[in-house]
Amino acid sequence: MSNKPAITVTRLDMQRLEHMLDNLDNYDAAAEALEAELARANFVGHTEIAKDIVTMNSKAHFREESSAADYQLTLTYPAQGGIEGNVSVLAPIGMALLGLSVGQSIDWQTPKGKTLKLTLKEIEYQPEAQGDFTL
Repeated sequence: MSNKPAITVTRLDMQRLEHMLDNLDNYDAAAEALEAELARANFVGHTEIAKDIVTMNSKAHFREESSAADYQLTLTYPAQGGIEGNVSVLAPIGMALLGLSVGQSIDWQTPKGKTLKLTLKEIEYQPEAQGDFTL
């Protein structure tokens, strides 16, 4: 990913993600990439996060610019990543979405090496905006 806009992550998500990383059976390149994303993030309290930022368990609507294809995905922890409509935070696209705000774009490299530009269009559900801090 060559285009890396500023991202914001809640401290609560950071704690949960660090705990997840510490307990992985296989600490691989994906885990290292997520650590790098977290290292460049700005952190705020879970009650202070703007409603237009992708947090863990947020459902986001985004567009792939070259094809104009629209997608809706929920950013999840790895255990829920295989469920239809969900994407794991350890997947490259999940890492690309974490902490983005509406209107921001990011370059995402597909597993086949093609670079796609993703633009976040809307947050359809954000747990923090609904007062749900237990997800």
